[in-house]
Amino acid sequence: MSEGNGIAQPPSGVGLDGLATAAADCRACELWEPATQTVFGEGPPTARIVFVGEQPGDQEDRKGEPFVGPAGRLLDDALTGAGIDRRDAYITNAVKHFRFTVKGKRRIHQTPGAEHLRACAPWLRSELAILRPEVVVALGATAAKALIAPSFRITQDRGRLLPWDLPGLPPPPLADEADDDEPDEAAPAQTWILATTHPSAVLRTPDEARAAAFDALVTDLKVVAAALA
Repeated sequence: MSEGNGIAQPPSGVGLDGLATAAADCRACELWEPATQTVFGEGPPTARIVFVGEQPGDQEDRKGEPFVGPAGRLLDDALTGAGIDRRDAYITNAVKHFRFTVKGKRRIHQTPGAEHLRACAPWLRSELAILRPEVVVALGATAAKALIAPSFRITQDRGRLLPWDLPGLPPPPLADEADDDEPDEAAPAQTWILATTHPSAVLRTPDEARAAAFDALVTDLKVVAAALA
C-alpha cells in the first residue's frame, strides 16, 4: 500500500480491518525495517472517542498492540478515574512503527521526525474518516502538533475542547446554514479535539510531582467524559 515514496497510500473502502492489514506492509518510511511490526489502532468501529498517541513503545512493538506497556497501564488507570471505559474507545498512534536507538540490550525511544509523521498521516486520516468520532484526544505534544497545529503548546492549552474538522471530510454546517425542517442525516456532526499529557510523560515526572501530574491527566479526561455524557 506504500512503496517507500515517503507518503503512505492506504486503500479505500476496506474498513478498519482492511486498513490494519494493509498497514502491516507499509514501507512509506524507513521505520518499518528495524521495528518488529506495524502497530495499528484498536477499538470498536462505533467508538465515540479516539485517543491518538505519538508512536508505539518497546512493548507495543513486540506485542503489536497500542498502549499495552507501562504508559498504557497508566492510561487505563486515568480512564477509570475519569469514568471512561477503554473498551468504548479507539486507541491509535500518529506513527505506527517504533522509532528507537539501541543502547546495549535496550531499545531507547526516539521521537519521530516530521518526515515520519507526514509518511504515516494518511493512515491516521483514514482511521478517523471511518470512525467519525465525537471527540479526539491528542496524547502528548507530538500528537497535538500533528492534529492541531505545529505551534500548539500542551502546557498552555491542555484540557480544552476545541472544535475540529475531521481530515478529508467536509466541515459541519454553520448553525445559521442548517435547515431545521429538513435535517441532513449524512452531514458530519461537529467533532471536538482535546490535548493532554502523554501518559509516558507522567511516568517520567519526578516522584514528588507524579501524583499531581496523574491527577491533572484525569482532570483533562473528565472534560472528555462530560462532553460524551
